[in-house]
Amino acid sequence: MNAPPFLQLNRPRTLKPGDTLGIAAPASPFDKEAFEVGSQVLRAMGFKLVVPPDIFDRDGYLAGTDIRRADRLMRLFSDPGIDGIISARGGYGAMRLLTLIDAAAIARHPKAFVGFSDITVLLDFLTRRCGMVAFHGPTVTTLGHGDPATHERFLSALTTRAPIRLPAEPPRVLSPGRASGRFCCGNLTLFCHLLGTPFQPDFNAAIVLVEDRGESPYRIDRMLTQMRLAGCFDNLAGLALGTFSQCGSNTEVDRIVTDRLGDLDIPILGGFPVGHEGTNTTLPVGIAAVLDTASGTLAFGSPALD
Repeated sequence: MNAPPFLQLNRPRTLKPGDTLGIAAPASPFDKEAFEVGSQVLRAMGFKLVVPPDIFDRDGYLAGTDIRRADRLMRLFSDPGIDGIISARGGYGAMRLLTLIDAAAIARHPKAFVGFSDITVLLDFLTRRCGMVAFHGPTVTTLGHGDPATHERFLSALTTRAPIRLPAEPPRVLSPGRASGRFCCGNLTLFCHLLGTPFQPDFNAAIVLVEDRGESPYRIDRMLTQMRLAGCFDNLAGLALGTFSQCGSNTEVDRIVTDRLGDLDIPILGGFPVGHEGTNTTLPVGIAAVLDTASGTLAFGSPALD
């Protein structure tokens, strides 16, 4: 059911001040004020923005019809005047586009693409179906209220080729060890919702970082249990935990993860500033990473961009 992993991913071009970011709205509609504040942050970083004229369209709980959202996303990838793409918001709806977007066409135009939460499904699609590095990071609407570290790490990830080394803040060692593998990153709920589809995540020999928001502890338990029963973690190399905001205390989440996955004999490390609350660090998805509980770090050994 899974697409075969690419042995060598296309690395998008490193961005620079003056480059143009296209804004995509592949999921839910969003607050115009939050969008404007986030847009101002991007302009202050030196980026020009292309905002599709119908980006504020609504179709119930979606930012326009599936066909329109998919078409806009494809246009942003094919437009030579667009240097990178950032999602306006997560929410819900990106999964509905997976059968409507053309992997081969996107692969011909690799560009830095950034988003998180519901956008998890597109990050996985871009890395495994299109063979290109993508970036787990803030959306336009979350950048507006993001802290300075979120802004600085977003800009650095997209405009420099320096390999990223991210310390847990502070580290919480659930299971000690050191492992390397292809890096996957995203929302636990979205990864779980892809089970049983042709787009089911492939965590074979991977370092996986998961985060979530607003899920009761028993739901975290249920998702991890379901994914384990489905074989998702059979050959997992290592597990990193981002923020689990409004999901119970870190202690409770750690207890659940240890109970469900602690016998896998892999490094499991919590405390990474990635997710819906606090700093949301921008990280490259699809390239090799090393998770080391002794140093309390997640490190990428090579550049994510050309």
